[in-house]
Amino acid sequence: MTEEALEIENKEIAKQYKRLLKISYRTLTKEDKKLIRSAFDLAVDAHKDQRRKSGEAYIFHPIAVAKIVASEIGLDSTSIAAALLHDVVEDTDYTIADIEQMFGEAVARIVDGLTKISHLSEDKDVSMQAENFRKMLLTLNEDIRVIIIKIADRLHNMQTMDSMPPHKQVKIASETLYIYAPLAHRIGMYNIKTELEDLSLKYTEPEVYNDIFSKIKDSKEQQDAYIESFTSILKNSLDKEELEYEIKGRPKSIYSIRRKMMVQNVTFDEVYDKFAVRIIYNAIPENEKFLAWKIYSIVTDHFRPNPTRLRDWISSPKSTGYEALHITVMGPKGRWVEVQIRSERMNEIAEKGFAAHYKYKNKEKGDVELDDWLNKLQDALGSDEISAVDFVEEFKLNLYAKEIFVFSPMGDLYSLPKGSTALDFAFSIHTEVGLHTRGTKVNGKLVPLSHHLKSGDQVEIITSDKAKPNANWLDYATSGRALTKIKSSLKEEEKLIAAEGKVVLARKLKSLKITLDENTINQLVNFFKIKTSLDLFYRVGAGIIDNKKLKEFAASRNNAFVSFFKNRLRKTSNPEDIDKEEITAKYDQLVFGKEEDKLDYKLAICCNPIPGDKVFGFITVSEGIKVHKKSCPNALQLQSNFSYRIIKAKWIDSTQSEFKSELVISGIDTMGLVNEVTKIISSNHNINMISVHFESDDGVFNGQVKVVVKNISILDNLVKNIKKINGIDKVTRV
Repeated sequence: MTEEALEIENKEIAKQYKRLLKISYRTLTKEDKKLIRSAFDLAVDAHKDQRRKSGEAYIFHPIAVAKIVASEIGLDSTSIAAALLHDVVEDTDYTIADIEQMFGEAVARIVDGLTKISHLSEDKDVSMQAENFRKMLLTLNEDIRVIIIKIADRLHNMQTMDSMPPHKQVKIASETLYIYAPLAHRIGMYNIKTELEDLSLKYTEPEVYNDIFSKIKDSKEQQDAYIESFTSILKNSLDKEELEYEIKGRPKSIYSIRRKMMVQNVTFDEVYDKFAVRIIYNAIPENEKFLAWKIYSIVTDHFRPNPTRLRDWISSPKSTGYEALHITVMGPKGRWVEVQIRSERMNEIAEKGFAAHYKYKNKEKGDVELDDWLNKLQDALGSDEISAVDFVEEFKLNLYAKEIFVFSPMGDLYSLPKGSTALDFAFSIHTEVGLHTRGTKVNGKLVPLSHHLKSGDQVEIITSDKAKPNANWLDYATSGRALTKIKSSLKEEEKLIAAEGKVVLARKLKSLKITLDENTINQLVNFFKIKTSLDLFYRVGAGIIDNKKLKEFAASRNNAFVSFFKNRLRKTSNPEDIDKEEITAKYDQLVFGKEEDKLDYKLAICCNPIPGDKVFGFITVSEGIKVHKKSCPNALQLQSNFSYRIIKAKWIDSTQSEFKSELVISGIDTMGLVNEVTKIISSNHNINMISVHFESDDGVFNGQVKVVVKNISILDNLVKNIKKINGIDKVTRV
């Protein structure tokens, strides 16, 4: 590089630095400027020999990220300094200890968090491993600014991706759509979320992006004229009220227009609300709400509103802190227009997210609200019990979900994701309430746990100490929090049954003159063709492995060592001496969707799933359903780009499958007979009674009972016990 070019570059670096200080959303003190200057000087020195793929000096990247942090997000000087230093430890010889010594603990903590995230995502070939994403979100515990600066870093990378090879562009864009845009949305950074989505579409579907972009450009003049005619009608009335206001037209984002075209199956021209009008007014806090409804009244005096499209986010702000009134009205020429009414304060919160939210709160109250929000996110992070890909899917669902508002019986207001069920509401109140839910009432009527709630519903949860989750609850809940807690509870339940099973197994083996030790456990696991000792103990505790099966094991054990040595001599090179068909018949079947349908499929060769692996189905264009492991290197890519072609799939262990069965009972009607029958059924933990009907006719007793059982031996045992009841004549299975 020539000396002249270097001088021009240095001048540009100095100019960008001055611009950074000028555009900061916060008022910077002398100390703030000193901190930022020191960070800038260190970053310039650390990156002096580095260049980006485009050829420009690397330092322009940290400065650009710091500018986004300072102006678009509006964070403090600590964050601006951390943004300038975010790649220093990753790319140079400086350490976190050096940063802490020079800039203090807060800056060092944020830079450390950002460095960890860089390590996580760069040593992987795929878009982003789910486990790494979970670790990344755990940095929220340390400092939320880590995630916010990471989003700013991603935004600048997306803005400057042109010089990258196409496969990398698609990879980074898919990851952005899958992870970063939902995160920006959840933190309330709507402008950045929109830009991330549009830029991602530019690289994942360039033809679609360019087509919509050019159509918006072509119709811009026409749209500007339309907005001008719309606003001129309102101006006279608003001026009469002596309001200080500004009216802006805003085209909808390319990504949201694309989504509408897909969801509604319409062309660009048929998308009816391609732009919104925003009225931003000046008001003192006490007057804000009154003026918002006054402006609403003026707008609806001139244009007829769509009554189903009123959104009052002022009385009930979104959980991100967003406040506004949204109305859709019929404008001139019969076109729908969305009108957003916001005060200047509300507008800043909408554009800057949490940074602006806390500007308008006293620090103490702001910190309490931030802690509440972090706690909610931590709930969504869940425990280590669930698989990482499940976690990403559930967390992402929660991030992007639209909200509904429901009331408790006492009139308290709760915000829930759209599509939440009565069971989700129970878990949103408290985990213990959720885990002990016995029933739910909506607007005074008993409803199933799977009942979907609507805004305005009043929901009551009926609890019982004896109530506990069962596997069906996973189909009733939709929120990440509820699903995580239910899965953890079911695992705990399984562990308790397994603990009982271990004691029972030791006792039963003792009577067969066999000691329960590690060697015996391995033999049992092999004999019953199961995976782990926990499975073994669980099945004994649940009655799936009964006395008869244990006697079969004892009989085969006498010949076990002989068979073992024979096999070793016969097949030294291949340890797989188990009949595969026998395992498949007795062990697992692959089923799809909520209804657990049996469909034709092929196993993907990229990850070669086997029975017991966590899997999903992918509907291909020409080869039907292909089954991939959830940990497959291609999983996130497929889920990022083709989520509409993903189908739930799972292996069902045939020995743990549940079967519905109906028993017809008859006999002589005696006092307490019904009570005795139901007592026997309900006392067995492994039987779920789903319907019951008894009637008496001139002293003859008839009954039908529908039950769900794990296997035939449990059912046979139940029939035997019912027959023992005095007065029962016949028990037959339909």
